[in-house]
Amino acid sequence: MAVSSMQAVNIIGLTAHIDEVITVLGESGVFHPDEVGNFYKNLQDFTHLQSKNSYAEPLANLKSALNLTKREFAAIDVSDYSPTLDELETRAETFTSEIDTLVNAVEESGTRVEDTERLLSISEHFSGLDMELDRLIQLKYMKARFGKMPLDSLQKLEAYKDDDFIDFVVSAEDNTHCWGVYFAPHDKAEEIDKIFEGLFFERAVLGGDDETPFEQIERCKQELPELKAAHQAAEEKLDSYLDENEDAIVRCLSKLEEMYLYSGIRAKALQHGNSFIIVGWIPDENRGQIQKRLKKIRSVELDFSDAKNEMDKNPPIKLKNCFFTKPFEFYTQMYGVPKYNEIDPTFFVALTYIIIFGVMFADLGQGLCLAVAGLLMWKLKKMAIGKILFPCGISSMIFGTLFGSVFGFEHLLDPMFRLFGFEEKPIEVMASENTNTIILGAIGLGIFLLVVAMFLNVYTSLRQKNYGRALFGTSGVAGILFYSSLVFGLIAELFLGLHVMTLPYILGLVVLPFLVIFFAEPLGDLVNGEKDWQPESWGGYIVENLFESIEVLLSYVTNTMSFLRVGAFVLVHAGMMLVVFVLAETVGGFGYWAIVVIGNALVMVLEALLVAIQVLRLEYYEMFSRFYTGEGRPFEPVSLADNQ
Repeated sequence: MAVSSMQAVNIIGLTAHIDEVITVLGESGVFHPDEVGNFYKNLQDFTHLQSKNSYAEPLANLKSALNLTKREFAAIDVSDYSPTLDELETRAETFTSEIDTLVNAVEESGTRVEDTERLLSISEHFSGLDMELDRLIQLKYMKARFGKMPLDSLQKLEAYKDDDFIDFVVSAEDNTHCWGVYFAPHDKAEEIDKIFEGLFFERAVLGGDDETPFEQIERCKQELPELKAAHQAAEEKLDSYLDENEDAIVRCLSKLEEMYLYSGIRAKALQHGNSFIIVGWIPDENRGQIQKRLKKIRSVELDFSDAKNEMDKNPPIKLKNCFFTKPFEFYTQMYGVPKYNEIDPTFFVALTYIIIFGVMFADLGQGLCLAVAGLLMWKLKKMAIGKILFPCGISSMIFGTLFGSVFGFEHLLDPMFRLFGFEEKPIEVMASENTNTIILGAIGLGIFLLVVAMFLNVYTSLRQKNYGRALFGTSGVAGILFYSSLVFGLIAELFLGLHVMTLPYILGLVVLPFLVIFFAEPLGDLVNGEKDWQPESWGGYIVENLFESIEVLLSYVTNTMSFLRVGAFVLVHAGMMLVVFVLAETVGGFGYWAIVVIGNALVMVLEALLVAIQVLRLEYYEMFSRFYTGEGRPFEPVSLADNQ
C-alpha cells in the first residue's frame, strides 16, 4: 500500500545544450515532463521552443509505407546515430517513396491477377453460350443480363410462361444455383429487372471484346500465367529492396521514433533569450543517476525538491507493490490512481477481493480450473486479468475445501474430514439450519470491512492534514463511533440478550456522534483553521443537512446490506449445482456424466463472471467510497521502451 517517492526537478541551461539534456532525460526512461506554468507564475517573457512535433509527419509516412509490406521492423538502439532533422527527413522520404512505388507495383499486378481469375471463374459458368458477349451487351433494342439465381427460382419462372419477354437461358448449374442470361426490351427492362430481383437474381460482370464465353475462358487461361509471373516478380523486387535496405530502414525508423518521443519533452520546455527551462518529475531512486549525467553538460543547473513539499503541483503517482498485489493495480487504476498523499488501496483490494471471491465461488474442482485458466491467460496471452484469476482460483479451492464441494459433489471430501474427527464436512451449505448463519456471516463480514474502510479514511485524512474529515466525517471517527455503536447495540439486544441500548448509551454513542456528523462541515472548517467556518445561514444549513442525513443513514444501511450478496452467492452456487445433479440423475446412464460436465462448465463460466463483477462492485461502491478518491494522475515517463 505505497507509492514511489517522487522528486520535482527544474532544469535550466543554454538553448544550445537542450538536445543533450532531452537525450539524457529520454534515455533515462523515468522522466515525467510537466508544464512549466505549474511551477512558475511569471512567464510573460517566455516562449515555447516548438509548436509542433517536426518528426510526426515523416514517422507517420514511413510507418504507413512499412505497414503495407506486411513485415515487422523492430526498433533498435540508435544512441550512436545522430543525424540532423533535415538528414533524417530526407532519408525517411526516400524510403517512403521507393517502398510506396514497389508496393503499388505489387498491388496493381495482384489486382490484375485477381480480376482475371474472377473473370475466368464467372466465364466458366457461361461456356455453354455460343455467342459473342460484346454484341449481346451492345444490342440496340434489347438488354442482356448475365448472372445466377437459386434453382427454386427457376421453377418459379413457370408462373411467367405466358409472357414472351420473360425467359432465362441456362448455361450451367450446380446443387443450389443456375447461371445464364435473360433478355429484356428497353421499354420493359425496368419491369423485368424487378421480377428477376424478386427471384434473387444476381448479376455477373463479363468482359467483351467480341468474344464468346469459351474464347474469353481461353484468353484468361493464356494471360493468367504471365500475370502471375509479373506479380511474383514485383513481390521479389520488393523483398529484395527490403532485404538490402533493412538495416538502414530500421535505423531511420528507430531514430524517428526516438526523436518523436523526445520531442514531447521539448514541446513542454520554455525559452527566454538564450536559455531554456524544463520541469518534471522523477522517482527518488533515479535522482542520482540523472543528476550525474546532467551535471556533465555545460551550462545546466539542477534543482530538486521532494514531492511532499510540492503537493500544490499534484505530483504524479507511480504505484509500488509486491508480486502478490501488483496484478490488482489493474483494478485500482480502473477506478483512478491515488493522490500523492493518499494511500494506495491495492493491497486492501487484493486481500479482500481474493477472500470474498473465494467465499462466493467456493468449489475445489472449479477453483482449480479457474486457477489453471488464469495461469494460461497470463502466460500465453499476457492478459492482466489472468494474474487476478489465478489467486482467486486458489482462494476458491481453499474455501471449496472448507465447504466440502468438488465440482458440485458435496460429500466427496467427507473421508478427509473424518481424519480430523468430523463425521462429514463441517459446513453443509444447503442445510436449512445453516442458511441464517451464512447470511449473518456475510453481513458480519461486511460490517468488519466497512469499519476497516472507515479507519483507512481516518488514516488518509490525517496524512492529508484534513482533520475535519478525519474527525467528523461519515467515515471519520464520528462515523466509526456511530456505526459501530449502533451495530453492537442491535446485535447485543437481538442476539446476545444483553440490554446495552440504555439512554446514556444511545445519547453518548449514537445521538452525539450523529450530531457531530450533522455539523461536520462547519466543525471541519473550524478545526482546519478556516476563517469563514460558519455557514451563511444556520437555518438553511440545518434544512439542507436534514435531507443529507437521511442519505447518510441510508448509505450505512445499504452498504451493509450489499454484503448479503456474498452469502446469497454461496447458496446460489450450491443451488445451481444441485439443479445440475437433479437433471443428470433424471437422464441417467452416459447422459449423467455428460450433463455433469456441461453443467459444471456452464456454472463455472457464468458464476465466475458474475462473482468477479459483484466483488468488484463491493470494492468500488461499498468500500472505496469510504476512504478513496482516486483523483491522482498516473506517472507517465517518456520511455522509448513503452512505445516499441
